[in-house]
Amino acid sequence: MPSRTRFAHPDWLAGAAMGSRVRQLLALCFAVCLNGTVQAQELALQRQAMVQDVVQMARSFGLETGTQTIDPRVLAALGRVPRHEFVSSALRNSAYDNRPLPIGHGQTISQPYIVAVMTDLLDVDRGDTALEIGTGSGYQAAVLAELGVKVWSIEIVTTLADEAGERLRRLGYSGVTTRAGDGYHGWPDHGPYDTIIVTAAASHVPPPLLQQLKPGGRMVIPVGAPFQTQQLMLVEKRPDGAVTTRQMMPVRFVPLTGGRD
Repeated sequence: MPSRTRFAHPDWLAGAAMGSRVRQLLALCFAVCLNGTVQAQELALQRQAMVQDVVQMARSFGLETGTQTIDPRVLAALGRVPRHEFVSSALRNSAYDNRPLPIGHGQTISQPYIVAVMTDLLDVDRGDTALEIGTGSGYQAAVLAELGVKVWSIEIVTTLADEAGERLRRLGYSGVTTRAGDGYHGWPDHGPYDTIIVTAAASHVPPPLLQQLKPGGRMVIPVGAPFQTQQLMLVEKRPDGAVTTRQMMPVRFVPLTGGRD
């Protein structure tokens, strides 16, 4: 009996090739997902290491701030905010170092410890309203938003304001509203506010900000000469409208710029 030569059917060959490509794509997707998972885990570990560094600094500098502990809610917020998203790609390897980093235009993203202290001093509750002067890259606003605070934030450098607004929207921080403008005059349209945080050093507490702070509210602001050691001030407005101030600790912030009344 003559032997039969078997030829592969063209449809079968096409199906085999398609199956091979599908397997390659699936393998590639698996590798990408695995790599993404590993990176996410590594970033989470870096955030937790940063939080522990903040805890240790709070214990060491407790005599200056008046407290050796940071509210666990604040620490948890620091542990959730992806700080690497708030710095340039060139600095992402340093994103979770406990130090300030440049963000361009002569501005910086504050040291995580300082962010923790200032947020802790505000003593916010979920549902509070906050005015932030000096959006920067948006990191401080994101920390407040993680605590359930509705934030209005002003940045005098238009490019930074635009970039921060886009970044916060992309990361899902819908509770933060940003705009470019002169923070010295505040944002009276949405005030008065439960809390006000100023992330640049002023020579004095701006009167417009005091006017926009609710009775019973708190403001945290660095006060002092530009490019020198300043004092972080806790400003409290009592229910009767009287204002008290306390020096909390020495700090160094970039100067608050803009017009004056």
